[in-house]
Amino acid sequence: MISSCLSLMVALSFHVGLEGDYNSIHPHARCTVDNTIIGVYYNSEESISTYVGYKFKSPFDTEIEVGLVTGYSSAPVVPLLRITKDNWFITPAYEISPSKTMGITIGYEFKF
Repeated sequence: MISSCLSLMVALSFHVGLEGDYNSIHPHARCTVDNTIIGVYYNSEESISTYVGYKFKSPFDTEIEVGLVTGYSSAPVVPLLRITKDNWFITPAYEISPSKTMGITIGYEFKF
């Protein structure tokens, strides 16, 4: 079962509206069963993140992923929200330091 649900990917990202210097290369492993997703990736803060969530189909051939994710400095567990179309994605982003700033992360995910 696990081998049939497993996806291996590498995402390249660009952080818009944030002041910090962030990692833009994210190796990623995911298991999808029905619309439930669990995975692990190397995040923008150069730490390992794990997540669990759910994928919803939305209009315009996009998917919305919602869930919970670990591995960020702001809190032990933070909300996950990601909108995807084809291999492109966009997700809200925020930083606490050097100042409290909201932004977005835009990226493209290569699947193997």
